[in-house]
Amino acid sequence: MYRSITRHIQVTVQPQFLPEESRPDEGRYFWAYTIEIVNRGPQTVQLRSRKWEITDERGRREEVRGAGVVGEQPVLDPGERFEYTSGCPLSTPSGVMVGTYQMVSDSGEAFDVDIPAFSLDSPHVRRVVN
Repeated sequence: MYRSITRHIQVTVQPQFLPEESRPDEGRYFWAYTIEIVNRGPQTVQLRSRKWEITDERGRREEVRGAGVVGEQPVLDPGERFEYTSGCPLSTPSGVMVGTYQMVSDSGEAFDVDIPAFSLDSPHVRRVVN
């Protein structure tokens, strides 16, 4: 589990490798990740958009931007939480994701919330101990 807090907004990520969706012999590896967003602050906020940076084990980077998450732009009152699950394919057996959510408060202030960097590791990764 990975967690970060930015301006009273807590983001927790739990990635999971999906062997049933992966085809290692074809260079396809797939993960699901579940994200919980909790508003621990005093103001109502809305998640407007997201930005992801996905890096595979060869160092190739892809940037993904879009409105909301899973087709929603959730509004979180103080103390409320929102959870969703999405997925990420890679052509390598491991990688890293990191990103930001663009939020707006009920007073109209826009701000970014960090999504913690999290590791995408499959059982097909060659482990090296130094």
